[in-house]
Amino acid sequence: MLEFIRPYLTLPYILLVLFILCVLYNLFTTIHCNHRISKLGYRAPVRTTYLPYGVDMLYRVLKFMLADKNYELWVEMFEKYGKGGFTVEAGTGERVILTAEPENIKALLATQFKDFGKGEKFRQEWHPFLGNGIFTTDGTLWHNSRQLIRPQFIKDRISDLDIFEEHVQILMKRLGREGDIDMLDYFFRYTLDAATHFLLGKSVESLTNPQTEFADSFYQAQRIQSIIARIGPLNWLVPRKYLGYYSSIKVINNFVEQYIDQALSLSPAELEKKTNHDEGYTFLHAIAAYTRDRTILRDQLVSILLAGRDTTACTLTWAIYELSMQPHITARLRQEIISQVGLERAPTYQDLKDMKYLTHILNETLRLYPVVPFNVRMALTDTTLPTGGGSDGRQPIGILKDTPIGYSTLVMQRREDLYPPQVSGFPPVEKFVPERWAGWTPKSWTYVPFNGGPRICIGQQFALTEMGYTLVRLFQRFEGVENRMRGKMPGLHADIVLQPAKEVRVAFV
Repeated sequence: MLEFIRPYLTLPYILLVLFILCVLYNLFTTIHCNHRISKLGYRAPVRTTYLPYGVDMLYRVLKFMLADKNYELWVEMFEKYGKGGFTVEAGTGERVILTAEPENIKALLATQFKDFGKGEKFRQEWHPFLGNGIFTTDGTLWHNSRQLIRPQFIKDRISDLDIFEEHVQILMKRLGREGDIDMLDYFFRYTLDAATHFLLGKSVESLTNPQTEFADSFYQAQRIQSIIARIGPLNWLVPRKYLGYYSSIKVINNFVEQYIDQALSLSPAELEKKTNHDEGYTFLHAIAAYTRDRTILRDQLVSILLAGRDTTACTLTWAIYELSMQPHITARLRQEIISQVGLERAPTYQDLKDMKYLTHILNETLRLYPVVPFNVRMALTDTTLPTGGGSDGRQPIGILKDTPIGYSTLVMQRREDLYPPQVSGFPPVEKFVPERWAGWTPKSWTYVPFNGGPRICIGQQFALTEMGYTLVRLFQRFEGVENRMRGKMPGLHADIVLQPAKEVRVAFV
């Protein structure tokens, strides 16, 4: 027997056998996988790939990402492969579902909440940056994080506007001295100062000192983390050390640690005596009263800092961009400001709530430019999605455990078919028209800029209050804002949050 086999124990024969075994294994795995899916539901339309591990699709994803064309890529995939719907199967080396269907997003975030989560793989990929914070965990870890953070965003703290006032005054002095400015840069610094003041009790003062190592490292870590998230199973190819990912996180950790040291220098009794009306009371003091675990404190602080800085800065920048393009909207907003609070008095929390046109502007900004344009959930068990499968695209989709589901609020909120027809007088979907909100309410789950369900953004009211307060103070001081981009569109850069791809250059007058 050995003599018979010996002539075949050569490298070419061994490689041929291994190749055949690999093909047979993949074929068996595919048949078994399809059988399991068919027992749960149907398949969605498939985005065809032609190279192993979907390398051809990965190339296209990276090409569109580097050109800031992620929105166009998703729309193209739905139009070309979706068979009239907004759900497709795609992926590089694994099955991935991409969807912009309200019913599927509702299932992911609310009605089938326990079936979907961030997943262990996501937690591990994001762990160096966000640790076990509220945005990377599921189950008990997530619930504990939310319970720890929730009390810090009660109305009493949100309606305390002194922190916003202090930093918006610094912002306006800078704007008053400058001519042509990059608005996103200023808002990044402004919201970083306000966020660090609120969270840590001391601002990094990046408005007066733009070259802060912490701000640069925070941006760099996010940029690389976004690349890691998009590449999927092949993200091990990202040269994290070479790109400065780990060194950026080290800077972030060193910065946060000094504040944790100060908070933990107080005894539990001293922390318990502090209230949110005490001078120097901070978000960090509040959560340090519940836990003295340094890792938990670090992870929650960095997570909330990410949410509190970038989301607000980018939304404010989009609002200013649109106001600079349409002076009549700015004029109407300013008239409401004058009627409600005048040109001198600082607005109260109730003033902001009562200003309907201001609310319409913020709603319209978040409709066209949702904060997190693309998001993902992982199937935590074998389950289904409500729609997108079968020959008619309306049947439930079978979802196996550990299947990633990508969903896009950016694509969904720009779908013309989800709005009243233009013949009814409804403004074009792609246009920035705050007035549309005066007599219109979006259909359920077609407008979710702050997500929904149990994981709905815990800082939603905080963000809306900061953005509203900032716009009111700006247009009390300035009569208008002029666009200085010479007709250039800023483009959509989809990092973790949606920001302009190019500088939004404006001048306040």
